[in-house]
This record gives sequence, C-alpha cells and structure tokens, in this order.
Amino acid sequence: MHPLRKAVIGGALVVSTMAGGALGAALINGSAQAATNDTSTTNPAPQPNFDPSRAHHVANGITETLLTGDDAAKATAAALKAVPGGTVQRVETDAEGDAYEAHMLDANGNPVTVKFDKDFNVTKTDTGGPGGGPRGAGQPATAPAA
Repeated sequence: MHPLRKAVIGGALVVSTMAGGALGAALINGSAQAATNDTSTTNPAPQPNFDPSRAHHVANGITETLLTGDDAAKATAAALKAVPGGTVQRVETDAEGDAYEAHMLDANGNPVTVKFDKDFNVTKTDTGGPGGGPRGAGQPATAPAA
C-alpha cells in the first residue's frame, strides 16, 4: 500500500472518530440539559385542571352526575339552608351511599359537602377536605323563589 494512501485512510479514520465522539458528546449534553430544565422543581405537585362546577367522582363503579332542573333547584335550596351564607359550586348524584350531594364553600370560604336523601333531606354535612374544591371557586347561588 502506498504511504500516501495509508495517510489518507488513517486521516479519514481519525476525522470520523472525532466526529462520532463530538456527536455523542452533544447528544449526552442535550439529555443532561433536558433533565436539568425539568420544571417540576419549581412546581413539584402540578394541580390538575379542576372545574368545581363539573361532576367528576367515581366510587363503587358509580359516576356522579350533575343535577339539572327541579332536582338541581331543590338540592341548591336545601344546601343553602344547611349552610347559611354559603356558595354552591355544584349539586350532583352521590356515589357513596346518599342520593345527592352539594359541594360548596361556607361563608368563610371553607369547603363543605352536604349529603341528601332522595327527598332532599340533609343526612350529613362534611367540612374540610377536597369536597368543596379550591378556595374562592364557584359562583354564588341563591335559593330559588318558592
């Protein structure tokens, strides 16, 4: 083999090795940058989009559904009577044993869940926890005219 040909082949091998190494380093650096730019460090527990006016709970294989019409009006009126000065966020069927429930905020903005039987009689009132959703959410509701 000619010395010139050996030099060209050797040079090509050196250049391709260096190019491969540079490409590999760039890819590894890109991966490291992606890992350090993770936004979860600034917001470790991102909150899901929560709409307090929508039913969302599933329990015992039952999905709660929003009440409408007369049932919604009856549940809203009963909830406002049970929690004076409160704000009703939503009224819905209950998947955990009662017929209906109202998710609301009390006069101080604390979450409250009012449970009803099939005749809209209050069976239980739960305070705190996730029942009412985030503070300040929801729209004020007033009892319908009798």
